[in-house]
Amino acid sequence: MKGSDLLRIIDEMQHQKNIEREIIFSGIESALQLAAEKKYGEGMGVVVTIDRDTGDISAKVGDNIIDPAEFGRIAAQSAKNVMIQKIREAECSSVFNEYAAMKGDMVHGAVTRGEGSACIVNLGKTEAILPRGEQIPGESHHPNERIKAVILEVKKQGHRVKIVLSRTHPDFVRRLFENEIPEIKERTIEIKAIAREAGYRAKIAVSSVDMKVDCVGACVGVRGSRIKNIVDELGGERIDIVRWNESLQVMIPNALQPAEIDEVFLYPRMGRAIVLVKDDQLSLAIGRRGQNVRLASKLVGWDIEIMTIDEMNESIERAENWFRQIPGISDELVEIFITEGLMSYVDVTFIEPTDLAEIGGMEVEQAEAMIAWAEEAAERIENEKPAEAVADEEANAGRTVAGHLADPAVVTEETVPPTSEETSAATPEELSTEAGPTETPPAELPPVTEEQPPQPQ
Repeated sequence: MKGSDLLRIIDEMQHQKNIEREIIFSGIESALQLAAEKKYGEGMGVVVTIDRDTGDISAKVGDNIIDPAEFGRIAAQSAKNVMIQKIREAECSSVFNEYAAMKGDMVHGAVTRGEGSACIVNLGKTEAILPRGEQIPGESHHPNERIKAVILEVKKQGHRVKIVLSRTHPDFVRRLFENEIPEIKERTIEIKAIAREAGYRAKIAVSSVDMKVDCVGACVGVRGSRIKNIVDELGGERIDIVRWNESLQVMIPNALQPAEIDEVFLYPRMGRAIVLVKDDQLSLAIGRRGQNVRLASKLVGWDIEIMTIDEMNESIERAENWFRQIPGISDELVEIFITEGLMSYVDVTFIEPTDLAEIGGMEVEQAEAMIAWAEEAAERIENEKPAEAVADEEANAGRTVAGHLADPAVVTEETVPPTSEETSAATPEELSTEAGPTETPPAELPPVTEEQPPQPQ
Protein backbone atom coordinates (compact mmCIF):
# COMPACT_ATOMS: atom_id res chain seq x y z
CA MET A 1 0.00 0.00 0.00
CA LYS A 2 1.26 3.45 -0.87
CA GLY A 3 1.92 5.86 1.95
CA SER A 4 -0.54 8.38 0.50
CA ASP A 5 -3.31 5.76 0.49
CA LEU A 6 -2.58 4.88 4.10
CA LEU A 7 -2.74 8.54 5.14
CA ARG A 8 -6.06 8.94 3.33
CA ILE A 9 -7.53 5.94 5.17
CA ILE A 10 -6.26 7.24 8.51
CA ASP A 11 -7.76 10.69 7.86
CA GLU A 12 -11.15 9.13 7.04
CA MET A 13 -11.07 7.04 10.21
CA GLN A 14 -10.15 10.07 12.29
CA HIS A 15 -13.06 12.05 10.85
CA GLN A 16 -15.68 9.28 11.03
CA LYS A 17 -14.70 7.64 14.32
CA ASN A 18 -13.32 10.72 16.09
CA ILE A 19 -10.11 8.86 16.95
CA GLU A 20 -6.78 10.63 17.25
CA ARG A 21 -4.33 10.05 14.40
CA GLU A 22 -1.57 8.91 16.73
CA ILE A 23 -3.81 6.19 18.20
CA ILE A 24 -4.54 4.88 14.68
CA PHE A 25 -0.85 4.96 13.71
CA SER A 26 0.10 3.12 16.92
CA GLY A 27 -2.60 0.49 16.32
CA ILE A 28 -1.37 -0.21 12.78
CA GLU A 29 2.24 -0.37 13.96
CA SER A 30 1.33 -2.84 16.70
CA ALA A 31 -0.55 -4.99 14.22
CA LEU A 32 2.33 -5.05 11.73
CA GLN A 33 4.79 -5.72 14.53
CA LEU A 34 2.79 -8.79 15.56
CA ALA A 35 2.62 -10.00 11.96
CA ALA A 36 6.36 -9.68 11.53
CA GLU A 37 7.09 -11.50 14.80
CA LYS A 38 4.80 -14.36 13.76
CA LYS A 39 6.84 -14.80 10.57
CA TYR A 40 10.38 -14.16 11.79
CA GLY A 41 10.11 -14.96 15.52
CA GLU A 42 9.71 -12.77 18.58
CA GLY A 43 13.38 -12.75 19.51
CA MET A 44 14.66 -11.58 16.14
CA GLY A 45 14.55 -7.87 16.96
CA VAL A 46 11.68 -6.97 14.66
CA VAL A 47 10.91 -3.23 14.45
CA VAL A 48 8.03 -1.71 12.46
CA THR A 49 7.46 2.06 12.15
CA ILE A 50 5.23 4.31 10.04
CA ASP A 51 6.28 7.76 8.91
CA ARG A 52 3.63 10.17 10.23
CA ASP A 53 4.14 12.59 7.33
CA THR A 54 4.43 10.30 4.31
CA GLY A 55 2.66 7.16 5.55
CA ASP A 56 5.57 4.95 4.42
CA ILE A 57 5.98 1.70 6.37
CA SER A 58 9.49 0.68 7.49
CA ALA A 59 10.16 -2.86 8.77
CA LYS A 60 13.46 -4.32 9.96
CA VAL A 61 14.66 -7.63 11.31
CA GLY A 62 17.86 -6.73 13.04
CA ASP A 63 19.74 -4.66 10.46
CA ASN A 64 17.91 -6.16 7.49
CA ILE A 65 15.11 -4.19 5.85
CA ILE A 66 12.10 -6.32 4.93
CA ASP A 67 9.02 -5.75 2.82
CA PRO A 68 5.73 -5.90 4.79
CA ALA A 69 4.23 -7.73 1.81
CA GLU A 70 6.39 -10.73 2.76
CA PHE A 71 4.67 -11.26 6.12
CA GLY A 72 2.32 -13.91 4.69
CA ARG A 73 -1.43 -14.36 4.62
CA ILE A 74 -1.85 -15.76 8.16
CA ALA A 75 0.34 -13.06 9.65
CA ALA A 76 -1.55 -10.39 7.72
CA GLN A 77 -4.89 -11.72 8.98
CA SER A 78 -3.60 -11.62 12.54
CA ALA A 79 -2.44 -8.07 11.96
CA LYS A 80 -5.88 -7.14 10.64
CA ASN A 81 -7.59 -8.57 13.74
CA VAL A 82 -5.24 -6.71 16.06
CA MET A 83 -5.78 -3.47 14.15
CA ILE A 84 -9.58 -3.85 14.31
CA GLN A 85 -9.40 -4.49 18.05
CA LYS A 86 -7.17 -1.48 18.65
CA ILE A 87 -9.47 0.77 16.64
CA ARG A 88 -12.54 -0.50 18.48
CA GLU A 89 -10.89 0.18 21.82
CA ALA A 90 -9.97 3.68 20.66
CA GLU A 91 -13.48 4.27 19.36
CA CYS A 92 -14.97 3.08 22.65
CA SER A 93 -12.71 5.42 24.63
CA SER A 94 -13.57 8.31 22.33
CA VAL A 95 -17.34 7.76 22.73
CA PHE A 96 -17.00 7.30 26.48
CA ASN A 97 -14.97 10.49 26.96
CA GLU A 98 -17.34 12.51 24.77
CA TYR A 99 -20.57 11.46 26.48
CA ALA A 100 -19.12 11.27 30.01
CA ALA A 101 -18.37 14.99 29.66
CA MET A 102 -22.05 15.53 28.70
CA LYS A 103 -23.47 13.89 31.81
CA GLY A 104 -26.50 15.90 32.93
CA ASP A 105 -26.87 17.59 29.52
CA MET A 106 -29.94 17.21 27.33
CA VAL A 107 -29.70 15.21 24.10
CA HIS A 108 -32.09 14.59 21.23
CA GLY A 109 -32.53 11.23 19.56
CA ALA A 110 -34.87 8.94 17.69
CA VAL A 111 -36.32 5.78 19.19
CA THR A 112 -35.09 2.86 17.11
CA ARG A 113 -36.63 -0.08 18.93
CA GLY A 114 -37.86 -1.36 22.25
CA GLU A 115 -36.16 -3.88 24.51
CA GLY A 116 -38.83 -4.99 26.93
CA SER A 117 -40.15 -1.86 28.58
CA ALA A 118 -36.97 0.10 27.77
CA CYS A 119 -36.32 2.15 24.63
CA ILE A 120 -33.17 2.22 22.51
CA VAL A 121 -32.46 5.76 21.30
CA ASN A 122 -30.14 6.64 18.42
CA LEU A 123 -28.01 9.65 19.35
CA GLY A 124 -26.19 9.74 16.02
CA LYS A 125 -22.73 8.45 16.92
CA THR A 126 -23.99 5.75 19.24
CA GLU A 127 -27.10 4.34 20.86
CA ALA A 128 -28.41 4.91 24.38
CA ILE A 129 -31.00 3.21 26.53
CA LEU A 130 -34.00 4.84 28.20
CA PRO A 131 -35.09 2.41 30.95
CA ARG A 132 -38.71 2.16 31.97
CA GLY A 133 -37.90 3.59 35.38
CA GLU A 134 -36.49 6.73 33.75
CA GLN A 135 -39.57 7.32 31.59
CA ILE A 136 -42.29 9.68 32.78
CA PRO A 137 -45.16 7.61 34.24
CA GLY A 138 -47.95 7.10 31.74
CA GLU A 139 -45.95 7.95 28.62
CA SER A 140 -45.06 5.48 25.87
CA HIS A 141 -42.65 5.79 22.94
CA HIS A 142 -42.79 4.27 19.48
CA PRO A 143 -40.09 3.70 16.81
CA ASN A 144 -38.90 6.80 14.90
CA GLU A 145 -40.28 9.11 17.58
CA ARG A 146 -37.97 12.03 18.39
CA ILE A 147 -37.48 12.44 22.13
CA LYS A 148 -35.49 14.58 24.54
CA ALA A 149 -33.72 13.28 27.63
CA VAL A 150 -30.72 13.99 29.83
CA ILE A 151 -27.68 11.75 30.09
CA LEU A 152 -27.92 10.06 33.48
CA GLU A 153 -25.02 7.60 33.40
CA VAL A 154 -22.15 6.64 31.10
CA LYS A 155 -20.11 3.50 31.70
CA LYS A 156 -17.96 1.02 29.81
CA GLN A 157 -19.05 -2.58 29.29
CA GLY A 158 -16.19 -4.42 27.62
CA HIS A 159 -15.55 -2.72 24.29
CA ARG A 160 -18.95 -1.02 24.34
CA VAL A 161 -20.22 2.11 26.04
CA LYS A 162 -23.57 2.04 27.85
CA ILE A 163 -25.34 5.40 27.96
CA VAL A 164 -28.39 5.63 30.21
CA LEU A 165 -30.91 8.41 29.57
CA SER A 166 -33.54 9.86 31.89
CA ARG A 167 -36.70 11.91 31.51
CA THR A 168 -37.57 11.77 35.22
CA HIS A 169 -34.42 13.38 36.66
CA PRO A 170 -34.80 16.99 37.93
CA ASP A 171 -32.00 18.02 35.55
CA PHE A 172 -34.37 17.28 32.65
CA VAL A 173 -36.68 20.04 33.88
CA ARG A 174 -33.67 22.31 34.40
CA ARG A 175 -32.50 21.83 30.78
CA LEU A 176 -36.00 22.41 29.43
CA PHE A 177 -36.17 25.72 31.30
CA GLU A 178 -32.75 26.71 29.98
CA ASN A 179 -33.90 26.04 26.41
CA GLU A 180 -37.27 27.81 26.70
CA ILE A 181 -36.39 30.77 28.96
CA PRO A 182 -33.70 33.06 27.44
CA GLU A 183 -33.11 34.82 30.78
CA ILE A 184 -32.10 31.51 32.37
CA LYS A 185 -29.74 30.66 29.51
CA GLU A 186 -28.19 34.13 29.82
CA ARG A 187 -27.87 33.70 33.62
CA THR A 188 -30.09 36.71 34.34
CA ILE A 189 -32.40 34.29 36.14
CA GLU A 190 -30.94 31.40 38.12
CA ILE A 191 -32.63 28.14 39.06
CA LYS A 192 -31.73 27.69 42.70
CA ALA A 193 -33.43 24.36 43.42
CA ILE A 194 -35.71 21.79 41.82
CA ALA A 195 -37.92 19.19 43.50
CA ARG A 196 -39.82 16.81 41.27
CA GLU A 197 -42.05 13.78 41.24
CA ALA A 198 -42.04 12.97 37.55
CA GLY A 199 -45.40 12.95 35.82
CA TYR A 200 -47.22 14.59 38.71
CA ARG A 201 -45.72 17.77 40.08
CA ALA A 202 -42.52 19.79 40.28
CA LYS A 203 -41.44 22.86 42.26
CA ILE A 204 -38.84 25.24 40.86
CA ALA A 205 -37.19 27.94 42.98
CA VAL A 206 -35.81 30.83 40.92
CA SER A 207 -34.09 34.13 41.61
CA SER A 208 -33.03 37.10 39.47
CA VAL A 209 -29.71 38.94 39.50
CA ASP A 210 -31.44 41.94 37.90
CA MET A 211 -33.99 43.62 40.14
CA LYS A 212 -35.85 44.86 37.05
CA VAL A 213 -36.56 41.29 35.91
CA ASP A 214 -39.41 39.41 37.57
CA CYS A 215 -38.02 35.88 37.78
CA VAL A 216 -41.40 34.19 38.18
CA GLY A 217 -43.17 36.22 35.51
CA ALA A 218 -40.33 35.69 33.03
CA CYS A 219 -40.51 31.91 33.50
CA VAL A 220 -44.28 31.86 33.05
CA GLY A 221 -44.37 34.20 30.08
CA VAL A 222 -47.24 36.27 28.78
CA ARG A 223 -50.40 34.25 29.27
CA GLY A 224 -48.28 31.18 30.00
CA SER A 225 -46.65 31.12 26.58
CA ARG A 226 -43.22 30.06 27.84
CA ILE A 227 -44.17 27.48 30.40
CA LYS A 228 -46.66 25.80 28.09
CA ASN A 229 -43.99 24.12 25.93
CA ILE A 230 -42.27 22.74 29.03
CA VAL A 231 -45.51 21.37 30.48
CA ASP A 232 -46.38 19.78 27.12
CA GLU A 233 -42.97 18.09 26.95
CA LEU A 234 -43.55 16.73 30.47
CA GLY A 235 -46.96 15.32 29.60
CA GLY A 236 -48.99 17.86 31.57
CA GLU A 237 -46.89 17.69 34.74
CA ARG A 238 -47.88 20.48 37.13
CA ILE A 239 -45.13 23.03 37.77
CA ASP A 240 -45.02 25.44 40.72
CA ILE A 241 -42.61 28.34 40.24
CA VAL A 242 -41.63 30.01 43.51
CA ARG A 243 -39.35 32.89 44.35
CA TRP A 244 -36.12 31.89 46.08
CA ASN A 245 -35.16 33.50 49.37
CA GLU A 246 -32.11 32.86 51.54
CA SER A 247 -34.25 33.16 54.68
CA LEU A 248 -36.02 29.92 55.51
CA GLN A 249 -38.70 31.91 57.31
CA VAL A 250 -39.65 33.27 53.89
CA MET A 251 -38.60 30.38 51.66
CA ILE A 252 -40.59 27.66 53.42
CA PRO A 253 -43.93 29.49 53.08
CA ASN A 254 -43.06 30.16 49.43
CA ALA A 255 -42.30 26.48 48.87
CA LEU A 256 -45.57 25.36 50.50
CA GLN A 257 -47.79 27.48 48.32
CA PRO A 258 -50.59 27.75 47.50
CA ALA A 259 -51.26 27.10 51.21
CA GLU A 260 -51.25 30.07 53.59
CA ILE A 261 -48.77 29.63 56.44
CA ASP A 262 -49.24 31.16 59.91
CA GLU A 263 -45.84 30.55 61.46
CA VAL A 264 -42.58 28.66 60.91
CA PHE A 265 -40.42 27.26 63.72
CA LEU A 266 -36.88 26.25 62.75
CA TYR A 267 -34.77 23.69 64.62
CA PRO A 268 -31.30 23.74 63.01
CA ARG A 269 -29.84 20.96 65.13
CA MET A 270 -32.53 18.56 63.89
CA GLY A 271 -32.74 20.06 60.40
CA ARG A 272 -36.48 20.31 60.99
CA ALA A 273 -39.11 22.97 60.49
CA ILE A 274 -42.53 22.85 62.11
CA VAL A 275 -45.06 24.84 60.11
CA LEU A 276 -48.30 26.01 61.69
CA VAL A 277 -51.40 26.43 59.55
CA LYS A 278 -55.08 26.94 60.16
CA ASP A 279 -57.42 23.97 59.96
CA ASP A 280 -58.80 25.01 56.58
CA GLN A 281 -55.26 25.20 55.11
CA LEU A 282 -54.05 21.87 56.47
CA SER A 283 -55.02 19.66 53.52
CA LEU A 284 -53.75 22.22 51.00
CA ALA A 285 -50.37 22.50 52.75
CA ILE A 286 -49.98 18.73 52.88
CA GLY A 287 -51.17 18.14 49.32
CA ARG A 288 -52.46 14.96 47.76
CA ARG A 289 -50.74 12.02 49.44
CA GLY A 290 -48.36 14.47 51.13
CA GLN A 291 -46.98 15.62 47.79
CA ASN A 292 -46.90 19.36 48.49
CA VAL A 293 -45.03 19.14 51.78
CA ARG A 294 -42.72 16.44 50.41
CA LEU A 295 -41.67 18.54 47.42
CA ALA A 296 -41.31 21.64 49.58
CA SER A 297 -38.97 19.73 51.88
CA LYS A 298 -36.81 18.64 48.95
CA LEU A 299 -36.75 22.20 47.66
CA VAL A 300 -35.47 23.77 50.89
CA GLY A 301 -33.44 20.79 52.12
CA TRP A 302 -35.14 20.61 55.53
CA ASP A 303 -37.63 18.18 57.03
CA ILE A 304 -40.99 19.92 57.24
CA GLU A 305 -43.85 18.94 59.52
CA ILE A 306 -47.28 20.50 59.07
CA MET A 307 -49.36 21.09 62.21
CA THR A 308 -52.21 23.16 63.56
CA ILE A 309 -51.63 25.06 66.79
CA ASP A 310 -53.67 22.50 68.75
CA GLU A 311 -51.66 19.61 67.32
CA MET A 312 -48.41 21.32 68.19
CA ASN A 313 -49.49 21.91 71.78
CA GLU A 314 -50.51 18.24 72.04
CA SER A 315 -47.14 17.13 70.62
CA ILE A 316 -45.23 19.30 73.07
CA GLU A 317 -47.27 18.03 76.03
CA ARG A 318 -46.81 14.41 74.94
CA ALA A 319 -43.07 14.93 74.46
CA GLU A 320 -42.70 16.49 77.91
CA ASN A 321 -44.45 13.51 79.52
CA TRP A 322 -42.17 11.10 77.65
CA PHE A 323 -38.94 12.94 78.42
CA ARG A 324 -39.68 13.20 82.15
CA GLN A 325 -39.51 9.40 82.29
CA ILE A 326 -35.83 9.40 81.24
CA PRO A 327 -33.68 8.59 84.31
CA GLY A 328 -31.64 11.50 85.58
CA ILE A 329 -33.35 14.16 83.47
CA SER A 330 -34.30 17.55 84.88
CA ASP A 331 -37.18 19.88 84.05
CA GLU A 332 -34.66 22.30 82.61
CA LEU A 333 -33.30 19.63 80.25
CA VAL A 334 -36.83 18.67 79.19
CA GLU A 335 -37.40 22.29 78.22
CA ILE A 336 -34.09 22.33 76.31
CA PHE A 337 -35.13 19.21 74.40
CA ILE A 338 -38.38 20.88 73.33
CA THR A 339 -36.56 24.10 72.39
CA GLU A 340 -34.13 22.11 70.22
CA GLY A 341 -37.04 20.49 68.38
CA LEU A 342 -36.95 17.00 69.94
CA MET A 343 -40.47 15.61 70.03
CA SER A 344 -39.99 11.89 70.72
CA TYR A 345 -37.59 9.26 71.99
CA VAL A 346 -36.64 8.57 68.38
CA ASP A 347 -35.47 12.17 68.02
CA VAL A 348 -33.21 11.74 71.04
CA THR A 349 -31.55 8.74 69.43
CA PHE A 350 -30.54 10.90 66.46
CA ILE A 351 -28.50 13.24 68.66
CA GLU A 352 -24.79 12.52 69.02
CA PRO A 353 -23.70 11.93 72.65
CA THR A 354 -21.25 14.83 72.49
CA ASP A 355 -23.99 17.19 71.25
CA LEU A 356 -26.41 15.99 73.89
CA ALA A 357 -23.77 16.48 76.58
CA GLU A 358 -23.15 20.00 75.27
CA ILE A 359 -26.78 21.16 75.23
CA GLY A 360 -27.58 19.39 78.50
CA GLY A 361 -24.47 20.41 80.44
CA MET A 362 -23.63 16.81 81.37
CA GLU A 363 -20.89 14.22 80.94
CA VAL A 364 -20.70 12.27 77.69
CA GLU A 365 -21.21 9.00 79.58
CA GLN A 366 -24.46 10.30 81.05
CA ALA A 367 -25.59 11.42 77.58
CA GLU A 368 -24.80 7.97 76.16
CA ALA A 369 -26.88 6.37 78.92
CA MET A 370 -29.83 8.66 78.10
CA ILE A 371 -29.64 7.84 74.39
CA ALA A 372 -29.47 4.11 75.12
CA TRP A 373 -32.50 4.37 77.38
CA ALA A 374 -34.39 6.36 74.71
CA GLU A 375 -33.60 3.70 72.09
CA GLU A 376 -35.05 0.97 74.31
CA ALA A 377 -38.12 3.08 75.13
CA ALA A 378 -38.74 3.91 71.47
CA GLU A 379 -38.55 0.25 70.53
CA ARG A 380 -40.86 -0.71 73.39
CA ILE A 381 -43.45 1.93 72.42
CA GLU A 382 -43.32 0.82 68.80
CA ASN A 383 -43.95 -2.80 69.72
CA GLU A 384 -46.81 -1.90 72.07
CA LYS A 385 -48.68 0.29 69.58
CA PRO A 386 -52.25 -0.85 68.92
CA ALA A 387 -53.26 -1.50 65.33
CA GLU A 388 -55.45 1.63 65.33
CA ALA A 389 -52.51 3.87 66.17
CA VAL A 390 -50.39 2.34 63.41
CA ALA A 391 -53.21 2.89 60.92
CA ASP A 392 -53.53 6.54 62.00
CA GLU A 393 -49.79 7.09 61.55
CA GLU A 394 -49.85 5.57 58.08
CA ALA A 395 -52.82 7.72 57.12
CA ASN A 396 -50.99 10.87 58.26
CA ALA A 397 -47.58 9.89 56.89
CA GLY A 398 -47.74 12.61 54.26
CA ARG A 399 -47.89 15.35 56.87
CA THR A 400 -44.20 15.07 57.64
CA VAL A 401 -41.13 14.31 55.61
CA ALA A 402 -38.86 13.72 58.58
CA GLY A 403 -37.32 10.38 57.69
CA HIS A 404 -37.15 9.22 61.29
CA LEU A 405 -40.83 9.98 61.87
CA ALA A 406 -42.55 8.44 58.90
CA ASP A 407 -41.73 7.30 55.42
CA PRO A 408 -43.22 9.67 52.81
CA ALA A 409 -46.24 8.37 50.96
CA VAL A 410 -45.39 6.97 47.57
CA VAL A 411 -47.19 8.57 44.66
CA THR A 412 -48.68 5.97 42.40
CA GLU A 413 -49.78 6.25 38.79
CA GLU A 414 -53.41 6.29 39.88
CA THR A 415 -55.09 9.52 38.81
CA VAL A 416 -56.52 11.54 41.67
CA PRO A 417 -58.63 14.63 40.93
CA PRO A 418 -57.20 17.81 42.49
CA THR A 419 -59.06 19.62 45.20
CA SER A 420 -60.91 22.81 44.42
CA GLU A 421 -58.29 24.81 46.33
CA GLU A 422 -55.45 23.30 44.32
CA THR A 423 -57.29 23.94 41.06
CA SER A 424 -58.00 27.56 41.93
CA ALA A 425 -54.32 28.15 42.71
CA ALA A 426 -53.08 26.68 39.46
CA THR A 427 -53.02 29.88 37.39
CA PRO A 428 -50.81 32.84 38.39
CA GLU A 429 -51.75 36.46 37.90
CA GLU A 430 -49.12 36.79 35.19
CA LEU A 431 -51.20 34.63 32.88
CA SER A 432 -53.74 37.42 32.51
CA THR A 433 -51.30 40.34 32.29
CA GLU A 434 -52.44 41.45 28.84
CA ALA A 435 -56.01 40.22 29.02
CA GLY A 436 -57.06 42.41 31.93
CA PRO A 437 -58.35 41.39 35.36
CA THR A 438 -61.73 40.14 34.21
CA GLU A 439 -60.71 37.93 31.32
CA THR A 440 -60.69 34.17 31.93
CA PRO A 441 -57.40 32.49 30.90
CA PRO A 442 -57.76 29.95 28.08
CA ALA A 443 -58.38 26.36 29.10
CA GLU A 444 -55.21 25.05 27.51
CA LEU A 445 -52.90 27.07 29.73
CA PRO A 446 -50.55 24.89 31.82
CA PRO A 447 -51.16 24.57 35.55
CA VAL A 448 -48.52 26.91 36.99
CA THR A 449 -48.49 28.26 40.52
CA GLU A 450 -46.84 31.49 41.56
CA GLU A 451 -46.23 32.21 45.20
CA GLN A 452 -47.94 34.98 47.12
CA PRO A 453 -45.87 37.43 49.19
CA PRO A 454 -45.45 36.35 52.81
CA GLN A 455 -48.17 37.56 55.11
CA PRO A 456 -47.13 40.18 57.68
CA GLN A 457 -46.85 38.85 61.19
